[in-house]
Amino acid sequence: MSNSFFRKDGTAQGVAKQRLIETLAKPDRRVINDPYADRFVIGAGLIKLMGHKLSVWLTQKFAPGFHEHLISRTRFIDDLIKKSAATGSEQYVILGAGYDLRAHRLELPSSLRIFEVDQPEVQARKRSKLPKELPNSENVTYVSVDFNHQSLTEQLLAAGFNQSKPTVFTLEGVSQYITKEAINSTIKELATLTQRTSSTFFISYVDELLDKDPEACFGKGYPKAAKRAETIRRLSAKVGEPWISFYSAEEMEGLLSKNGFSLDENKCLADLNSVYYTPVGRTLPEDQIFKLEHFVIAKS
Repeated sequence: MSNSFFRKDGTAQGVAKQRLIETLAKPDRRVINDPYADRFVIGAGLIKLMGHKLSVWLTQKFAPGFHEHLISRTRFIDDLIKKSAATGSEQYVILGAGYDLRAHRLELPSSLRIFEVDQPEVQARKRSKLPKELPNSENVTYVSVDFNHQSLTEQLLAAGFNQSKPTVFTLEGVSQYITKEAINSTIKELATLTQRTSSTFFISYVDELLDKDPEACFGKGYPKAAKRAETIRRLSAKVGEPWISFYSAEEMEGLLSKNGFSLDENKCLADLNSVYYTPVGRTLPEDQIFKLEHFVIAKS
């Protein structure tokens, strides 16, 4: 696995910011709840002062639907982890965990052992910001990996990972930042790790149409779609995390298949709008829909 998975935390802070904003919504109107997100957001106090509605409105000025897109990805994975834990998964490996707080904010069973994988300095930064008392802490194992000198497989096994137990892996918001070769080698390594049992793998990817036909990556009538897409890419590059890899649905399915995984679901905000936002009275209109990033579940 490439050490470029874990270079910076600019985008991790950005996602934590959106989780904080969503958490500020009224309980019957929010899609996710993350009571720890504020610890990882610069200017969290100001965001809390502005509240949910104003903060979402400001995000819409940057890119309509951007907030809802990231929150739908968060919720999609939340649902996957809870379902997996309830149907037999005994281990959860968070690759490039960053500021992920699922281990603590979801009511996961004590039988689910969680491994958070990241570089030592990233984990130290995260742990320094967490409260001393956290739900489910006893079930979390931090796996520090220096990818210049250490193997993911070796470090996981040394940390107590059991190759005979059903496992769910997540790789969230990462594939666009690294080479396709690195993604392929990682998926191959995960398949080898769990060849004696079943496993579930989540990965998100950016649609290759972002380069070829950017307007196709948004809902009909989305304002200045090509310009907004370029702005998102430019800002990501500015914080040191440029997008370099894009996939078609067929390419991603083929990549998973050759490594022993079969595609189970492939969704985006367009598919999840009615599932997550309609029930809380926040259905997005077509001209605020993101289709540029897909959320994939595959099984071995």
